[in-house]
Amino acid sequence: MLKMRYLPYYAFLAAIPAGVVLGMAAPFWGGALLGLGIVGGLIGSFDIWQRKRAVLRNYPVLARARFLLEGIRPEIRQYFLESDHDEVPYSREQRALVYRRSKDIEGLRPFGTLRNQSEVGHEWINHSVQPRHNDNPDFRVSFGEGTCAQPYSASVLNISAMSFGALSPNAIEALNIGAKRGGFAHTTGEGSISRFHRMHGGDLIWQVGSGYFGCRDVEGRFDPGAFAEKAAADQVRMIEIKLSQGAKPGHGGILPGAKVSETIAEARGILRGVDCISPAAHNAFSTPVEMLDFIARLRELSGGKPVGIKLCVGHPWEVFAMAKAMVETGTQPDFITVDGSEGGTGAAPAEFADHIGAPLREGLMLVHNVLVGLGLRDKTRIVVAGKLISAFDMSRVFALGADTCNMARGFMFSLGCIQAQTCHTGNCPTGVTSQDPGRYRALDVADKATRVANFHANTLRALGETIGAAGLAHPSHLRPDHLMIRINSREVRSARSQYDWVAPGELLDHNVAHPAFAKFWDMARTDSFAPV
Repeated sequence: MLKMRYLPYYAFLAAIPAGVVLGMAAPFWGGALLGLGIVGGLIGSFDIWQRKRAVLRNYPVLARARFLLEGIRPEIRQYFLESDHDEVPYSREQRALVYRRSKDIEGLRPFGTLRNQSEVGHEWINHSVQPRHNDNPDFRVSFGEGTCAQPYSASVLNISAMSFGALSPNAIEALNIGAKRGGFAHTTGEGSISRFHRMHGGDLIWQVGSGYFGCRDVEGRFDPGAFAEKAAADQVRMIEIKLSQGAKPGHGGILPGAKVSETIAEARGILRGVDCISPAAHNAFSTPVEMLDFIARLRELSGGKPVGIKLCVGHPWEVFAMAKAMVETGTQPDFITVDGSEGGTGAAPAEFADHIGAPLREGLMLVHNVLVGLGLRDKTRIVVAGKLISAFDMSRVFALGADTCNMARGFMFSLGCIQAQTCHTGNCPTGVTSQDPGRYRALDVADKATRVANFHANTLRALGETIGAAGLAHPSHLRPDHLMIRINSREVRSARSQYDWVAPGELLDHNVAHPAFAKFWDMARTDSFAPV
């Protein structure tokens, strides 16, 4: 009995004898039809007899169109269906902004805003009747001033942590050349300092993760000698101890041995072809006091370079425990990098990417208020990362307490990333995240380095214009009063009135007005990250 759902399969089978007959009169067309029939018939026969996919058994050949369309669904949606403002994860408008600034194309917009400014949650920066023109938008912030023998004057915008291995060699080179040209810093990621980071001399922030790659012994423990040797390089300007990252906080990782190439093994100090484990937690310390001792040790071993920590905020009492330990020991990190849970990664479990860790704004507010409450805010800088793209994104976090910003995916876009979301497959269409030489050779280092530098310079130019409109000379002058938020159809409020702000020294006075802060302060202890 003929089955209607098999009609495409039957058509291919019928094409075989039809091709033979047609070939007698028109050999070319007959041969083409015959070949098509044979190929389609073989595919359909295989589909009917295979047992892994029921849809293929029921709809031989035809169902393959479904899998093809499913495979290119992200591209269809991204290029033809989504609106300019659908952020999944970055909108077309955001990507276009980066592309224009990277190519040094005028970024003016005709006809007015495309946004609904009456929408609840809409934000803006209030302007001044006495705006100023910021001639030199190369805004800098000093790290380690007064506490380190080798303080660092950093740009307010730097490249966030992306390891060699997650990014291709050409991508690492282009980022580092761009950082050198633009006078900003390139964070290495926990994969350590590779030969591609060192080739062009751009400033580096060396990230030290739980695997201690580049500074580990054969058992995977911290090796002070190896650390001191690498940290002594003039190119290394700061050290960042990674406690967690936004996209997968509290989650370790494994790089299968098959992906551990000679250059990756060389950079990380591991064996080629052997599984590379990134533990979820550090083994060099296990308490808040031990963590601060480790920070002081790295500062000494590096010759007095600024040392900080990076974390996505989780249990609030752990942040308060670190704060109590700072007071008890008299030691503070030179900076704290707050990564929001909206941050990116090459690969993360869905539950972690969607539902683990605090978003950037909440994490920033907690860390900023804790440092203010301890009277330590002027000694410890706050760096933020997590889905920042535009000068307004930067202005918003500066108004809420940040000192500098890190971007990862923004700089990936400047390299040519098209948001194909195939980072974990090794099949990146632009060669940004691939270790396949045939793919990453398409990424021209010289051209992309220019785009990286352009994106940084044009973003800072836009930042200078943004804060200049508010009558300000430096991003550090932004305050919560400058940031306005629409809370309903008729009312707007400043960030100052929308959030709780701890007074300077309030935590030290043991007179905390905010009930949650009082609770978490009492729960925190310096001998353990566990609550009292």
